[in-house]
Amino acid sequence: METYLDNNATTKVDKNVLEKMIPYLNEFYSNPSSMYNPARKTALAIEQARSQVAELLGVSNPKTIIFTSCATESANTAIKGVVSHNKTKENNHIITTQVEHPCVLSVYEDLEKKGYSASYIGVDENGDLNIDSLLKKVTSKTILVSVMHANNETGTVYPVEKIAQEVKKINKNVKFFVDGVQAAGKIPIELDNTDIDFYSISGHKFHAPKGIGALYVKKGALFDPFILGGHQENSLRAGTQNTAFIVGLGEAAIIAKNTLEFENKEVRRLRDKLESGLLDRIKNAKLNSKSKNRVPNTTNIGFEYIEGELILLYLNDLGIYASSGSACTSGSLDPSHVLRAQKVPFTSLHGSIRFSLSKYTKEEEIDYALSEIPKVIEKLAKISPFQDELKKLGM
Repeated sequence: METYLDNNATTKVDKNVLEKMIPYLNEFYSNPSSMYNPARKTALAIEQARSQVAELLGVSNPKTIIFTSCATESANTAIKGVVSHNKTKENNHIITTQVEHPCVLSVYEDLEKKGYSASYIGVDENGDLNIDSLLKKVTSKTILVSVMHANNETGTVYPVEKIAQEVKKINKNVKFFVDGVQAAGKIPIELDNTDIDFYSISGHKFHAPKGIGALYVKKGALFDPFILGGHQENSLRAGTQNTAFIVGLGEAAIIAKNTLEFENKEVRRLRDKLESGLLDRIKNAKLNSKSKNRVPNTTNIGFEYIEGELILLYLNDLGIYASSGSACTSGSLDPSHVLRAQKVPFTSLHGSIRFSLSKYTKEEEIDYALSEIPKVIEKLAKISPFQDELKKLGM
């Protein structure tokens, strides 16, 4: 039985999303920027999708939504656009967290090389952010703060609305960017009446196709456009609009909005069943996702004294697909920067696996995973070089 438990990496495209997209690939294919009647239809479809995405994000003004190719582009657009627009010799300080996605951390590291001063805020052993530490770093020289809404490896949810409000109390000119990729479609989002200036999402994380994303830009939040060359997206993101994929993103947004209750009840129930079942059955299993505030589909479990890559290879042979962390860093042998920031002990750091579910996850798939994963861990424990340590755990 194939059991897909890597939905934080990507999700299956909803069949209703695909059906909505197809006509805009082979029938209504006109360039939406053209002046003739068929193009008007494609332009209207884009504006409908813009309203649908705005609804998912709790935004009353659809014009604040910019379509991009992905969340990585959205993050680069927001971060680079803000610092380019606001940097002076005196004001060049930027703040983020140690557990951000690489699409944020890599940009911050690049900006440091170009003369910006960056502060990286840590988390506690549960994965919760040290908010007091972050606020103490905000000064008159700070121009940007970036905090993700939900962590892609542990599912921890950060109170971004509250953090943004407190940051603005210290320095009202600071721009606040949120990577909302793992939150959109999983938890309710209401951006209106918050102090969040920018919020990014990615379609393929909630059953739209890969290659389409969006960026919310609060009215009055000025930045320098990242991609130049045309008037599209209110002259904030040039390039011929990808009508079919934008339509797909809009449809996925409405479906996600309407299935939030299912996500937070049924998906959460299956996640909890998998999580508690593995912890009960496997003596060297330790929960890394300890925060009380988590998205409903994600758990991260460390298997002490066993190599994570071996676990994934054995699970792959059984048709069980999971991850050792972010898909964007899966080619690296370095342990997760998120779990290191959380101070997960070395005994389980290299043996930590992320399991992430979706609305398509079935009960029988969870039962199959609970049947097979303990066998894999038992088999690998027998060839682990840490036999004495495993015996102490009763294995």
